[in-house]
Amino acid sequence: MEFEGTVYKIMPVTKGTSARGEWQRQDVVFDYSEGGNFTRKICVTFFNRPDDVAKLREGATYQVSVNIESREYNGRWYTDIRAWRLQPKQTEVSAAAAMPDMPPIVEEPTYAAAPVAEVDDLPF
Repeated sequence: MEFEGTVYKIMPVTKGTSARGEWQRQDVVFDYSEGGNFTRKICVTFFNRPDDVAKLREGATYQVSVNIESREYNGRWYTDIRAWRLQPKQTEVSAAAAMPDMPPIVEEPTYAAAPVAEVDDLPF
C-alpha cells in the first residue's frame, strides 16, 4: 500500500538484541488526508532503516510504501505498519531543478531560402 503523508512527529529510537542480532526500530507519525477536510494520523514503523529516518523532516511530505500486517497475542490483535520505501514528494519546481544544466528547448527559426539552380556538371 502507498500513501502520501506529512511527517507529524518522529519518535525516539528503540534498540535491542535478539537471537538474530541487534535491531533498531523507530516510529514516525504521518498526517494523511484522503482529500477531505479531516486528516488522520498513521504511525509507521521503520525497522532497521536508520538511514531512511535520518532523511525525514517534520512538516515535509513524502510518498510512503508500507506493508500492513496483523497478528494475535494472548487473544488480542495487534497491527503493524512497516515502511519499505520512502520518496520525497516531487513538485514541478523541484522536478525542473533536477536538471539545471539542461538548456531550454527553443524552436529553430525557419528561413525562406531562395531556390538554388541546379548545376549540370556531367559531360555531354
